[in-house]
Amino acid sequence: MKHLAARMRSALADLIRVLLLLLVIPTGASSQALGLPDSVILTISSERLFSDSAFGQRVAREFEAASGELAKENRRIEQELTNEEQELTERRPSMEAAAFRELADAFDVKVKEFRRTQDAKARALVQRNEEEQVKFIQAARPILTDLMREAGAGVVLERSSVFLSVTAIDVTEVAINRLNATIKDGVTSADAPADAD
Repeated sequence: MKHLAARMRSALADLIRVLLLLLVIPTGASSQALGLPDSVILTISSERLFSDSAFGQRVAREFEAASGELAKENRRIEQELTNEEQELTERRPSMEAAAFRELADAFDVKVKEFRRTQDAKARALVQRNEEEQVKFIQAARPILTDLMREAGAGVVLERSSVFLSVTAIDVTEVAINRLNATIKDGVTSADAPADAD
């Protein structure tokens, strides 16, 4: 009887060892071969995904260039308005009050129109930047879906909203590499400027 109990304990111990071994051996060998974690939960930094991708870097360059041009235009117009205001101030002593008031009112209208026009240009610039980000998200979604499927994950969470996690489940770098290989900077040949003949 003692011999049978010892054999059963030994068999049970062997079974436990096999089960433990199965738990530590990664089952997602194909996902790990692709550089993906074998996890039902993945995390991603959407901010870094955009800013470090070729697409996001192109958008940032374009936004910076357009913002710079707008700032330069603002400075030029402001200087013109300052000069005009100075000229108006210098003419004031030699003008009748009604005539000066008319010119001053016209100048105020001009300044307000400048502000309205330049504010509209700034808003359009921000809107265009936001539209590019929406295009990026639409282009990235199928790539992230593929990563999720390949890893056997059921969800991708925003890394900044996760209280605690291991870095092994973050797929931001893999996603950036795939985005750069597929959508590149997001400019299609139809969008690219034509070469001058």
